[in-house]
Amino acid sequence: MSNGGVQEKFEQELKKVSENILDENTDAKKKRSVTITLTYLPNDNRDAISVYSEVKSKLVPQNGVSTTLLVGRNDDTGAIEANELKSGIKGQTYIDDNGDLRTDTGEKIENVENKDKQTKDLKESSEQAQVIDLQKQGKKA
Repeated sequence: MSNGGVQEKFEQELKKVSENILDENTDAKKKRSVTITLTYLPNDNRDAISVYSEVKSKLVPQNGVSTTLLVGRNDDTGAIEANELKSGIKGQTYIDDNGDLRTDTGEKIENVENKDKQTKDLKESSEQAQVIDLQKQGKKA
């Protein structure tokens, strides 16, 4: 029918069904289907019929995935932050596939340590800049 159009559409939907069955993220035991609907509309003289064809498939949705988020407030800025838990347990470090040591949220430990050192150094230099030596001030007066 339709110069092979119905067959072509059927094959396209059959391919979708086959791909859905092979997708390991779907439930293997649930049913899939292909529906071909032919709608006939005769003319007033009943000597010609328009045929409309529709081919559609019903697939199984992919399984959902879940994760755990760690939420809290940033001590420095007060902003609320959320990070995906990568290690499996809050506060636990782990070794990634490349052998790098990472925090529970996946940040490299060396980056965290460098950031902490920079913050500490910045605070120390800021405190040193604000120190007022009263003894030296007294000698000038």
